[in-house]
Amino acid sequence: MKRALRAFCAVLLVLLLLSGLPQAVLGGPVDWQEVPATSEGRQWWDGGSLRVNKSGNLTVLSRFQPPIPEDAESSADGKEPRPPASSLYVMELDCGQRLYRDTSINGIPQWGSQWQASGNDGLIESTIEAVCTAGEDLLAGF
Repeated sequence: MKRALRAFCAVLLVLLLLSGLPQAVLGGPVDWQEVPATSEGRQWWDGGSLRVNKSGNLTVLSRFQPPIPEDAESSADGKEPRPPASSLYVMELDCGQRLYRDTSINGIPQWGSQWQASGNDGLIESTIEAVCTAGEDLLAGF
């Protein structure tokens, strides 16, 4: 009985997670837009995932890649070091207040995530600006 209950809960959790993710996370086409890189790394947002949620905020899939460490060694054949792996975030943006929160990181829901200001993080500031500008028409129709 416990085994069947666990299986049912697992299926229910998967369905719940998939229903709240932007189309791009589910395998749809992506339209990566890169914001200007900083010493903190690189960041992109997916124009194809831009949506207005029930609260009237924008949601978007974004990708962050930290910089290549300065002490990274070139490969044996002299090629550039491989860049670090990037992480995927589903961000919710309050464009009126210029706040954000990550509702999912690498597919893992962030239940109860708190609203944050950019904290002078150039990548976050640029992402909020670009996404809110791109989503003006969506927000106007809400």
